[in-house]
Amino acid sequence: MLEKFKEFKPSSWAIENKLTVYLITIFIAIAGIMAYNSLPKENFPDITVPTIYISTVNGGNSPTNIENTITKPIEKRLKSISGIKKFNSTSLQDVSVIIVEFRTDIKTDLAKQKVKDAVDEARSDMPQVLTREPVIKEIAFSEIPIMYINISGNYDLKQLKKYAENLQEGLEGLKEINEAKIVGGLDREIQVNIDVYKLQAAQLTLGDIQRAIGQENLSITGGNVPINGMKPTINIKSEFKNPTEIENIIVTSAVGAKLFLKDVAEVKDGFKEKESYSSSKGKNVITLNIIKRSGENLIAAADKIKTVIAEMKKNDFPKGIEINISGDQSAQTKTTLQDLINTIIIGFILVTIVLMFFMGVTNALFVALSVPLSMFIAFLLMPGIGFTFNMIVLFAFLLALGIVVDDAIVVIENTHRLFANGKRDIKTAAKMAAGEVFLPVLTGTVTTLAPFIPLAFWTGIIGKFMYFLPITLIISLVASLFVAYIINPVFAVDFMK
Repeated sequence: MLEKFKEFKPSSWAIENKLTVYLITIFIAIAGIMAYNSLPKENFPDITVPTIYISTVNGGNSPTNIENTITKPIEKRLKSISGIKKFNSTSLQDVSVIIVEFRTDIKTDLAKQKVKDAVDEARSDMPQVLTREPVIKEIAFSEIPIMYINISGNYDLKQLKKYAENLQEGLEGLKEINEAKIVGGLDREIQVNIDVYKLQAAQLTLGDIQRAIGQENLSITGGNVPINGMKPTINIKSEFKNPTEIENIIVTSAVGAKLFLKDVAEVKDGFKEKESYSSSKGKNVITLNIIKRSGENLIAAADKIKTVIAEMKKNDFPKGIEINISGDQSAQTKTTLQDLINTIIIGFILVTIVLMFFMGVTNALFVALSVPLSMFIAFLLMPGIGFTFNMIVLFAFLLALGIVVDDAIVVIENTHRLFANGKRDIKTAAKMAAGEVFLPVLTGTVTTLAPFIPLAFWTGIIGKFMYFLPITLIISLVASLFVAYIINPVFAVDFMK
């Protein structure tokens, strides 16, 4: 009685078209390595939690007044928004702060728009004039600085800030950098210090001075003038160039009094009151907080930043300027990723050695081949689904290390069994082996994946964080099926003895 011939048609096609499969394997290897090198590398996944921050300033008000006139009207409108998980409010002297946290299934842009609409509705119940209108911002993990660049030297803060602004311009030109915030610098401010007694004696008011300055410091368009068939635009520029021009403004009162501004006020070219401070070893320091663009490579960003600093220190800054980097996240990220990659490599070697003990050297190499190829396929798919190369993804690969070889073990071992009895040639044995174990192997892989599928739908912040693990595992195990049924039979046909 003839033995029934079973086959899995994609495996049989691969065996009959070995050259094509070898080219596919080479493409997967090369493209996978290139994808790995280009993947953004981070310490932790860049997750987005829809959290919105509302800040409102109204000077000269006690915490009780702030709560009654600003915080409560906004809270009243926020309660009607769907999707809010919770919100916390704090009323301080002059300031109202409200933090609104939405459910993780709400998109951040939609959450921000809902909060903005609610604040606009509440504006009619708040004081007509506020020191600063409500500021609505989203809170994101990507806004955390990846490093701090400290610029110091034997210079005053004004000169140090000029060097910091030059460096800021160079760093913000990098595509990996979203923003470089200056901390500890002085902001220029033209102060008009009015003598109240002289003002009263001249029969002037603060409104008269405000109007006089506003009407002089203008830049307006005067329209178009036809000249030789063309109509160039006329611009009238009357912006102040220095404080002396402000001093010589003529102020006119409602009753007709006229005099120069310098007769009743002192114009001073000074600085705003400092709101941020930075110091190191008692020296003046300007600090740049570097914020990476979301989705960009942290390690590559840090390397480019250090290159820009080295070039500017050599070509643009004087020798007395010291630039130090602190809080560099890339150093910790490199160490963490390198340790995990080394662990994966050691684990792969141990898996191969164990396979050699039970399957022989040749068959063990066929099986071990499924580990890097499955990872290369995963690397190719990760950019398409917005994944970065981070600690959670590496843990998933480490967990998958001993699982992805299971499919290849069954297929290769069955091929060896059918071929070793001498009743059939290697091509027939490979086709039969894939056909016989197709359903058992598929069932085994699906049952392995089943416990991880619910993790992909885990809600909350932890769910967003852990989402990378089950998805990476699922991709790796599905890729191992492709390797076991398409690539492994071809290698078995050519090299199995």
